[in-house]
Amino acid sequence: MRNVFGVDVGGSGIKGAPVDLERGDLAQERHKVLTPQPATPDAVAGCVAEVVGHFGWSGPVGITFPGVITANTVRTAANVAKKWVGVDAARLLGDRLGGLPVTVVNDADAAGVAEMRVGAGRGRKGTVILLTFGTGIGSAVFIDGHLVPNTELGHLELHGHDAEKHASTKVKEDEDLSWSHWARRVQKYLAHVEMLFSPELFIIGGGVSRKADKFLPLIEGIEAEIVPAQLQNNAGIVGAAMVAAGR
Repeated sequence: MRNVFGVDVGGSGIKGAPVDLERGDLAQERHKVLTPQPATPDAVAGCVAEVVGHFGWSGPVGITFPGVITANTVRTAANVAKKWVGVDAARLLGDRLGGLPVTVVNDADAAGVAEMRVGAGRGRKGTVILLTFGTGIGSAVFIDGHLVPNTELGHLELHGHDAEKHASTKVKEDEDLSWSHWARRVQKYLAHVEMLFSPELFIIGGGVSRKADKFLPLIEGIEAEIVPAQLQNNAGIVGAAMVAAGR
């Protein structure tokens, strides 16, 4: 058994656990803390250290981030403090973790890697798009199993605004939308993404995937197959560990 630690940094929570790479699942029950507000680099690094320290971990760590990541450096930060932009996140977090080897990856890309390897996208060819609905909307696009990184389709314009300001889970909660009302918004968003990319499969991830039966049957008019993520809200943790192991 080979384990690597995965941490998923989200707009509302930071969670992590050792991941059994052979099984593609958590090796232990995950530990979660609330994302600090404001979510500055120093504050988030402290929370990541708390999550990793909870397990007494001393090996490689993969960490997701809600923004564009190139060469471990943050390029955008939509749902955390703007002070993250330009930060070498791997160096910052590695220093806070006492020099442990750290790999940082976009959060939705990490979730997509996990779903394509051991989840709902396993063995699927053509264009597959994973969308994570949470504080915002994350995306991961795969062509014949190969990741196109940092797509950020949650920021596509929909009704004059970022799509995630119209159809994220946070918007559903903030506006107290019914499942049917929210499903219509998600449907319009999926139709827009489908028009641009013509995928064979949509995988719906994020915490809301646990309640897929409440809204997926209400979505109509989409030609692509739509399925919930099999790893649900653990996909980011598992994918981060997989990416770290690959590097």
